[in-house]
Amino acid sequence: MENELFSPKILVFSTDKISDPGIDQAGLRKIHYSPTVYVINLPCSSGIKSKWILHALKKGFDGVFIAADGHECSYSPKCSELTNTIIVESQKMMKENNINPKRIRMAAICSVCAEPFSNHMSNFSKILQDIGSIATETYVPK
Repeated sequence: MENELFSPKILVFSTDKISDPGIDQAGLRKIHYSPTVYVINLPCSSGIKSKWILHALKKGFDGVFIAADGHECSYSPKCSELTNTIIVESQKMMKENNINPKRIRMAAICSVCAEPFSNHMSNFSKILQDIGSIATETYVPK
C-alpha cells in the first residue's frame, strides 16, 4: 500500500537536438507523465559522466533515465556505444555503493517520440515503485 503512494523522482538526461523535442511534444500534446520527472538537456548523451548519475542518486533522485540520441547523433557516430559504456560504468559504481543498478535506464528517444517517452516514464516509475525510495538504500561512502 505504501508503494502505491510513492511517486519516484526521476532525473532525465535529454539531448537538445534529438530527444528534447520529443519530450517537449509530450507536454505540448498534454500526454501525461509524472510531475516528479525532471529534465536536464545537454548536447550529446555520450557526454554524460557516471559520477553525475551517482551524484543524482545520492542527492535523492530515485532513478536516472538517459534519453539517448541513438544513431541520429550529429556529434559522434559511436554515440550509442559510448552511452552504453556510461551505463555499464554507472551500474558498476552503483553496485559498489549499494545502489540497485535498476535505478538507471536508457532508451533512444527521437524528436517525435512523445508517446514512447511517456510510456518509458510510466514503466520506469513502476520499476522504481517496486524497488522503493532511494532513501531506503544504504550507501558505501567512497
